[in-house]
Amino acid sequence: MKPQAFDYHRVKAVAEACQKMKDGETRPIAGGQSLGPMLNLRLARPGALLDVAVLRELRGCQRVQGGVLIGASITHAEIEDGLVPDNTGGILPIIARGIAYRAIRSRGTIGGSLAHADPSADWATTLSVLDAQVILQGPSEGGPSRRRLYLKDFITGAMQTVIAEDELLIAIFVPDVPEDSRFGYFKLCRKTGELAHAMAAVFRGADPDDLRVVFGALPGAPMIQTGAKALDPITWQHALAKRYPDMDDTDIGVRIHVMKKALERSNTQ
Repeated sequence: MKPQAFDYHRVKAVAEACQKMKDGETRPIAGGQSLGPMLNLRLARPGALLDVAVLRELRGCQRVQGGVLIGASITHAEIEDGLVPDNTGGILPIIARGIAYRAIRSRGTIGGSLAHADPSADWATTLSVLDAQVILQGPSEGGPSRRRLYLKDFITGAMQTVIAEDELLIAIFVPDVPEDSRFGYFKLCRKTGELAHAMAAVFRGADPDDLRVVFGALPGAPMIQTGAKALDPITWQHALAKRYPDMDDTDIGVRIHVMKKALERSNTQ
């Protein structure tokens, strides 16, 4: 199947891109690894595509106070290859290495993955447990209008975010990960490279109370539990059953098993 006809635009700055998108018919595209298939299936029918992969403002990475800012158009492969400052003790390269296939990682971008908000994608779950934030920019007559949101406030459902039609995700802030913390991640796939059917991420800080667990690959947004009961299977069983009444005991059991595997990996990583 072929996509519906659309116009193609390039701009030189983020501010210009935001102005272009004010018509509500223009969608940004960078790597196109998620949007491309949707266009071909006609699940997405924009009047125009705006190429933002070439914007230098989205290609930068820098250390800032408390963490690292990663430009939205940085590819998974660049993170995998260590071309991005890593303040996570190797977490980001490990996750990037496990995304699909190298050809996809060479074009797919971290910002595009988050903006697409596929529940089975790796970055939403991983960055949520790391307490990361996204930076959005919209048009403004007095200068750039920016807002900063935690992932839990940005992703609202399966392939749903709070980003406005004329806003662009420009960067991701990843806070520094202390050396004495522990991280574990596990996803269940039928074969290597495909989207996960269940996934979980576990973060354990030096303080015993600093415990976070995130479940991804759900029918909606990632689910987060923090504190002493974050690793309690009963707590998760009740939470999943309440959020998704149609989820059967087997599906819930699979997700609890995946969480336990992520916990095991946090003991070794």
